[in-house]
Amino acid sequence: MSMPSLAQHSEVEQEIRNLSKQKWQWMADKNVDKLATLFHDKSKFVHMSGTWNKDRELEIINSGSIWYKNADVHEVAVEIVGNTAILWNRITLVAVVRGNEVSNEFTVTEVYKQEENDWKLLDLTFSSVRDTHSIE
Repeated sequence: MSMPSLAQHSEVEQEIRNLSKQKWQWMADKNVDKLATLFHDKSKFVHMSGTWNKDRELEIINSGSIWYKNADVHEVAVEIVGNTAILWNRITLVAVVRGNEVSNEFTVTEVYKQEENDWKLLDLTFSSVRDTHSIE
């Protein structure tokens, strides 16, 4: 198996960046159909209040119990390892949680796995950070 060229590697990185950006928009729009296709069946979602699976995350988004109103992305880093991509976003997230609007600083870790020609989100983890946090 040949190693991907630098150009191919950077194309994949850009594809993952774009996919992550689309995901934030789909979450804001409560577009559970697009998200259901993106989220791997075995995906996990790690929040400040708990960790749950794909079905629960989609239910939370669809019901609006958490509305990911706006993710202001300040910084993005991507690493590609074989058929796995890891993306880190440093964001300010404005969300409506059970009717209350809140704003939090997070570094969000997203793990994607390539299956055939599609990338599937395996993990989305919110880590609470200071606004001075940077990704190295």
